[in-house]
Amino acid sequence: MQKTSPLVELKNLKMDYRLSSGTAISVLEGLNLSIHPGEIVALLGASGTGKSTTLRLMSGLMRPSSGEILSNGTVLAGLNRDISIVFQDASLFPWLTVAENIEFGLYPLGFSLRTRRQRVAQAIDLVGLEGFEEAYPRELSGGMRQRVGIARALAMNPKLLCMDEPFSSLDVLTADTLRGEVLEIWQKKTTALKGIVLITHDIVEAVSMANRIVVIGKPPHNVKADIQNPLAFPRDENSWQFNQLVRNIHTALTESILGDDEA
Repeated sequence: MQKTSPLVELKNLKMDYRLSSGTAISVLEGLNLSIHPGEIVALLGASGTGKSTTLRLMSGLMRPSSGEILSNGTVLAGLNRDISIVFQDASLFPWLTVAENIEFGLYPLGFSLRTRRQRVAQAIDLVGLEGFEEAYPRELSGGMRQRVGIARALAMNPKLLCMDEPFSSLDVLTADTLRGEVLEIWQKKTTALKGIVLITHDIVEAVSMANRIVVIGKPPHNVKADIQNPLAFPRDENSWQFNQLVRNIHTALTESILGDDEA
């Protein structure tokens, strides 16, 4: 696949957290990562290796201790307006309806009421929430609440959708259904989406969704492996090719953890 200008590019990033004792802890150091149009990139790694921090840095929710972040070739200053995030917990406002929760993020952008309502309706249609517009979060299942979170992100019309373990708190069947629906939205190309970043601990999930799997480990140089996934959709999790790729990634992940422990 021919590479074009990256949607987002992280150059030699370093991110330190300072403890109450004053000690600085490096979570990221020497991180170099680019996300290109047409890619679904899975960031795979053990807990505490900086995956969520990486997502927050590329979205502008955090600033790095050093290094540079580019969005479409321009140095990022403030929030990255091209990115929307779906979190592990949908984090809905309990006093707002489904439609109002989806609409909430559109208010600061200055859209007219008509435009906001159109975007909400389109997002609801994309994720299959028709008929639940006036429901409140307490009246929804966990899977339905996560649909609202995905719809809220899509209503922002992002170029890059970032998903931070969005299926990890769901039951197996619901998670599998939502993964399929996100891929269907991506493949239909009826939105402005040009890329997806998925944070996960699940190797099978990474191989089933992503066309590129980046193994993240502890610093320095957090990217431990960058593996292309050539399998065509729909992917058969029982196929030899799928399971061989799972085994290869498992080996890379294990080596990164053992290497980090030895360091």
